Amino acid sequence: MINSLKNYTRDRVLSALLSLAANSSDETMIRMTRLMEIIPKKDYYRERIRWIRGLIRDKHPAIEVPRRILGELHPNHREKWIKNLLVNHLVNGTNSRKEWSEKNGYYPPSTIVISPTMRCNLSCYGCYSGDYPRSSELTLDEIDSILMQMKEMGVYFAVISGGEPFFMEGIFEIFRKHDDMAFLVFTHGGLIDERTTEKLVEAGNVMPAFSLEGYEKETDERRGSGHFRKVMHAMDILKNAGLSFCGSFTHSRNNSEIITDPAFIDMLLEKGVFALWLFSYVPVGRKPDTALMPTPEQRDALRRSIAGFRSTKPMLFIDFWNDGPLISGCLAGGRKYFHINANGDIEPCVFCHFAADNIRNSTIHQALSSPLFRKIRGKQGEHENLLTPCMLIDHPGAGREFFTSEGVYPTHEGAGTIFTCMADEMDDYSERYGKLATAVWDEEFCNHPSKAGKRESGR
Repeated sequence: MINSLKNYTRDRVLSALLSLAANSSDETMIRMTRLMEIIPKKDYYRERIRWIRGLIRDKHPAIEVPRRILGELHPNHREKWIKNLLVNHLVNGTNSRKEWSEKNGYYPPSTIVISPTMRCNLSCYGCYSGDYPRSSELTLDEIDSILMQMKEMGVYFAVISGGEPFFMEGIFEIFRKHDDMAFLVFTHGGLIDERTTEKLVEAGNVMPAFSLEGYEKETDERRGSGHFRKVMHAMDILKNAGLSFCGSFTHSRNNSEIITDPAFIDMLLEKGVFALWLFSYVPVGRKPDTALMPTPEQRDALRRSIAGFRSTKPMLFIDFWNDGPLISGCLAGGRKYFHINANGDIEPCVFCHFAADNIRNSTIHQALSSPLFRKIRGKQGEHENLLTPCMLIDHPGAGREFFTSEGVYPTHEGAGTIFTCMADEMDDYSERYGKLATAVWDEEFCNHPSKAGKRESGR
């Protein structure tokens, strides 16, 4: 009876949200936040919904993103994102994740990254996944099992990476079968054509994220001649079809000036980009090279630039390293997410190429509650400065400790290079950035506690 009442409430809220979805006025979006506030049990999520309502009232630029979703997207795509991401994952899923934590002793991650295949037709220098065997591939049954296990935890959002995911035969079967989930797919964009776009429109629950290094010169230099134009063409096709998509940018020493330039962000907005994922180059994978890492000064300049963009540009920005203060530090080890590679290894992070478990001999629950993952989550709370969250580039000693833990193995040949041959270079980088980050933390965050993420397990 209680579960039936819960579902009745959820279904009524969903029905009301969908009935409002075609209108993007401030009044409509405020009504939608009030409806969403009915379902979550956790105060934290209700507070975040009220915070969003305040942004709408203040006419903050970030509110233009949901307004674009309501006003620009194909009806099927819009409906799936409201149903799957907002209701199933962000609103109703929080209750399921809370129930899981009470039963199993840890709060499940917010998402999972799956690399179903390592096949790719590019050979980008510095590719983080470039040293995995390209023949590695999960079966459709294995992917299906992974997603079923995540939904049991209340997780209805999954990130698909690779390799190039659209080389995976049957990937759209997965999207259709898990019609109640939302998928973010990192792609180089070269396989997106009119036929693939038709499949994306039909599925409705998939958002591609296109990898760029800058403009044509920088992108083609890393990804091959003509690739930038392929991505621009793919963006045009998706925009004309009413589909949302993201950009993905690897911040390096060579392209730092581009990603901190408002003109580049404006170019992406004109193409129709809804969100931008920012990753600093990490010396793992194909021919790791610390000379490609952004300098400490460039890393902080990106942080400051993104803060400015968030207050002026109608786009979402996700800065994987600099957003520590917003999300209370490191995401890895199942705190917020983890990675399953194409060989089935359950890794703490897409950049941490080691594991203690594999899906072919372990459940995800067993991996998340394993000594390795618990050890990582325990260490994450030890660092007060949330500008230095990473076990690879900010606390390399911790990374080496995890890598050499009992039962842990490298997930491809050369995976331990960052912990062995490059140990001195990583220690030097962490020391240099640490000095800068300490000064910034003391000046900007310690004196303004509201800027620092409040540590809370299970958000």
